[in-house]
Amino acid sequence: MSIFLVFENILSPPILFFLFGMLAVFFKSDLDIPQPLPRLFSMYLLIAIGLHGGHELANTGLSWDAFKFLVASAFMAVVVTVYGFFLLKPFVDVYNSVALAASYGSIGVVTFIAALSFLQHVGVNYGLYTAASLAIMEPLAIVSSLLLLHLFVSATNGNTEREWGKVLREALFNSSVFLLLSSLFMGFILKEDSWRTIKPFYDDLFRGLLTLFLLDLGIISARRIGDLKRVGKFLLAFGILFSIFNGIVALIIAKILGFSKGDTLLFTSLCISASYTAVPAVMRLSVPEANPGIYVTVPLAITLPFNLLIGIPMYYFLIEKFI
Repeated sequence: MSIFLVFENILSPPILFFLFGMLAVFFKSDLDIPQPLPRLFSMYLLIAIGLHGGHELANTGLSWDAFKFLVASAFMAVVVTVYGFFLLKPFVDVYNSVALAASYGSIGVVTFIAALSFLQHVGVNYGLYTAASLAIMEPLAIVSSLLLLHLFVSATNGNTEREWGKVLREALFNSSVFLLLSSLFMGFILKEDSWRTIKPFYDDLFRGLLTLFLLDLGIISARRIGDLKRVGKFLLAFGILFSIFNGIVALIIAKILGFSKGDTLLFTSLCISASYTAVPAVMRLSVPEANPGIYVTVPLAITLPFNLLIGIPMYYFLIEKFI
């Protein structure tokens, strides 16, 4: 892999501030982003991505490229959840296997945003319709994982007492999915004059607020590193190797379907990432037997830093070589 690409990624302001956030914790600084600003940053980024995606869909329609991308994303959300569950099951109990598999079948929106930022930095075009996949993959991964839980738990002890109405409502209408779907719809129906009035706020300010968001996430990730000793060597390795495997599968699918370079990196970023927001919220409700110290720590303290610092430039290098 080209060292230049790694430094190109690390030296971009959002990733630098992610590292500074981690360093602040390591050096025991009192640096902190006060609540509710981190939640506000997160909401802003989701709205901005949704508006851009909806506006692009309105301008281009559901093109063949958009259709292929969305179908492939839906396919990977289900498939990664299923084979992740069966891979984990011999090493981890059923409940934690379900929760962790759902996390990796779902998406980490920060990894997707970082891939967007990387493409903008290197000047590679991509389809804004890719944002629609964010709202597709999360609920599909969650529902798939809960179906697996229903099958395996009921097969072993006959327990089928799951509040499916609440679970499905949380999967389909949790705040991140609802915000994305609403923003996509609003971006789709906005006329060009209306879009121009909000474009400075949801376009020009995007990278600045992304930088502040990643500073906060760097602080949170570093604070979670202390939990790694409790997850075991297998899960430490899983957090990196499973993500890499999913990335290779994503590259093969993108090659077969003829994605552009930009779309390939974004598709790969969706497949290599793991959820540490929506999925934990659902798992706390529907799988209380699972341990948050596993299904939050592994995605947030292992997979996310690896993908932000190494994974994205590594996959872009492979895309340039083979796609």
